[in-house]
Amino acid sequence: MSGAESFEQRTLSAGIVGDAIKQVTRNVPTGEPPSWPTNAELRVVGKDVPRMDALDKVTGRARYTFDVQLPGMLYARTLNSTVAHARIKSIDTSRAEQYPGVRAVHVLERLLMAAELRDPGEEAKEPYPIVRFTGQPIAAVAAISARAAEAALALIKVEYEVLPHVTELADAMKPDSPPVFPGPTEQRATAGGGGAAKGLPQKGNLRGPGKGGSRGDIERGFKEADVIVEGEYRTQVQTHTPLEPHGLVADWRGDELTLYASTQHVMSVRDEAAEIFKLPKEKIHAISDYTGGGFGAKYGVGNYGTLAIHLSRKAGAPVRLVLDRREEHVSVGNRPASLQRLKIGAKRDGSLTAVELHSFGTGGVAAGAGVGSCHHNMYVCPNVSIEHYDVFTNAGPCAAFRGPGQTQGIFAFEQAIDAVADRLGLDPLLMRDKIDTRDADDVRARAAERRIGAEKIGWARRRAPGSDTGSIKRGVGMAQSMWPYIVNSYTTCEIRVAGDGTVEAFCGTQDIGTGTRTVFAQVVAEELGLEAEDIKVHVGDSRFPPGPPSGGSRVTSSLTPAARNAAHAAARDIAARVAPLLNAKAEDLEFRNGHIEVRGDSKSSLGFFEALRRAGIETIVHRADRRDDYEGYARKAGELNISPHAIGGVQFAEVCVDTQTGVVKVERVVAVHDCGRPINPKLVESQILGGVVQGVSYALYEDRRLDAATGVQLNANIDQYKIVGSRETPRIDVHLIELLGGQSSTDARGVAEPANVATAAAVANAFFNATGKRIYTLPMTPANVLAALRSE
Repeated sequence: MSGAESFEQRTLSAGIVGDAIKQVTRNVPTGEPPSWPTNAELRVVGKDVPRMDALDKVTGRARYTFDVQLPGMLYARTLNSTVAHARIKSIDTSRAEQYPGVRAVHVLERLLMAAELRDPGEEAKEPYPIVRFTGQPIAAVAAISARAAEAALALIKVEYEVLPHVTELADAMKPDSPPVFPGPTEQRATAGGGGAAKGLPQKGNLRGPGKGGSRGDIERGFKEADVIVEGEYRTQVQTHTPLEPHGLVADWRGDELTLYASTQHVMSVRDEAAEIFKLPKEKIHAISDYTGGGFGAKYGVGNYGTLAIHLSRKAGAPVRLVLDRREEHVSVGNRPASLQRLKIGAKRDGSLTAVELHSFGTGGVAAGAGVGSCHHNMYVCPNVSIEHYDVFTNAGPCAAFRGPGQTQGIFAFEQAIDAVADRLGLDPLLMRDKIDTRDADDVRARAAERRIGAEKIGWARRRAPGSDTGSIKRGVGMAQSMWPYIVNSYTTCEIRVAGDGTVEAFCGTQDIGTGTRTVFAQVVAEELGLEAEDIKVHVGDSRFPPGPPSGGSRVTSSLTPAARNAAHAAARDIAARVAPLLNAKAEDLEFRNGHIEVRGDSKSSLGFFEALRRAGIETIVHRADRRDDYEGYARKAGELNISPHAIGGVQFAEVCVDTQTGVVKVERVVAVHDCGRPINPKLVESQILGGVVQGVSYALYEDRRLDAATGVQLNANIDQYKIVGSRETPRIDVHLIELLGGQSSTDARGVAEPANVATAAAVANAFFNATGKRIYTLPMTPANVLAALRSE
């Protein structure tokens, strides 16, 4: 909190609405609006307002990056490496430059998203970036048509000096494995996060160990244990596969650059372009009207965007570069694979005495392939030992992916917790009641979620593991999710009210399909006594006040308090001007049902639009920043503020296993979640539905397959790369908990990550309940399932 601010003590409500509400005292910044009552008492917030952009999307009016058409626009295609590891001896672009219709060719000077040598002298200086994975972007061509650009690519001659390569995690871990990098590496965090701890040792392809989260005496913890469970868990590489591939239109005119991007953060597109091209930020205008899915990989300009900008500058014309499906799979990010060796000790009553983890993750040529924080901060355990290694391979780089790290970690950890419960003869729910005691408010929410989910799935009818007879076996399992409650510091909202009654809301965030426009409108409308459709929302533009990235489940928690505070300031300004017309004090005026009225006297009122006209208002403009949570934060990391509280959820899965064919079918999922105050329950439910579907897809189907001999991805498409479809989607029941925290003027949080992270673990625990066998390897393909069923 800023020392320049003044504060006042307020009594606020906190707890689960309808269950355990209490009164708490908070130090609230002066000028904050009064706390809202529960959603049931509000008119717009907490209601299922339809998406404001739904009509534009279903009619095709919504403009995505692919839809951008500019006068004289050129079309670009990229040339990608055909080998997995090599030095580029020469590149001859002369024939491509002379091809009819070609206007510019550019060779990439620096590769983004990859780790870099700590000491560049470890590698001989080369004129071109070292190729470290098949599909690595090398150059690009801009032409008057995509067909001409594609034809010109075939004329570029690249001479390689091929080097040994390795594509599989297990092989890369061997001491004699071909090194991806010739020396120790570093990778700083970029747009979207990522990166890795500095200065860790590196030997061959193993970088680490990182020991974050370790505490206590692990040897003593295991000596105190009555039962010890060990397991080795493997998760696969999952690619993002959004409906809309990565793409950018660059328009460099004079000394100004306009970028139309499919992105999760317009500000990072602007900032990364400014850094790479040495331009002042005010000279760059980044725009994202609509984005067709991101899931964590769409930050910054990327290698493809960098190429498009270079081409635009060279050609003196706008250039559109949109990746094809193969490039989308190969070069712009993925969820890393992991190998987790996990050992847990516990006493007879279920309390944990020790958690020991050795994990190895591969993000290809990138670092930061961790397995989340669940092992050390999800449950109470005095003794924790964590060692994590990044394992470099000659494969495309990892990127954030909906619950980065945590999804892999919880698949292993929540199975291990269930295994401990099974060894002790405890109900897995009762086991978690015993160990889930880290934070009182969060604990009450998760306990309620476990109880509600158990009732809805029919947990009491759950049979003993493996007791179902016949070749078709059914089972029920559960797993718990946890994700940090994050607030983005640099979030500002602006509200403009015109004399004709037009209300506009501005923020430089973006709507990637989550409903940000609608939530923004609801908050402003609630404060001004209007309907959501009365508010014109403007997002997706770097010229607007700064907004949060769409990642880490932070948009709603960051945006809505700033939006409400700006709207509240506008309302108080209007009230001061309208009060004389109603012979009242400004503080006695309320904004309700499209009117401004005297509190307690609905007859003394004016319609909102009439009041503005009679008060002679032309334009009112108010801005508000996102202020710190009333209780402050556990820690701050740059623009990120991490709350001592978390976002939780519990998911129950019911599965059917055909023990003859190895086919697993998820028949039902019950997802019970909290996200603070749900601003729009239908949108929250939509996020959870999407998270469950994505989690089922990860658990059963998705798996990047590389040819070890060439490094080529064999299923870089949406045919052989299997994704859950409508026939494989289970019945999904969503239940939301309204959880007030007394933290901000809206008490809203996000939900995207926790909606996904526990799904695979819940399915795996249900598999154990059905078969009596553990599944340690994802995805649950027939081959992996049959192997698990044959295990002892």
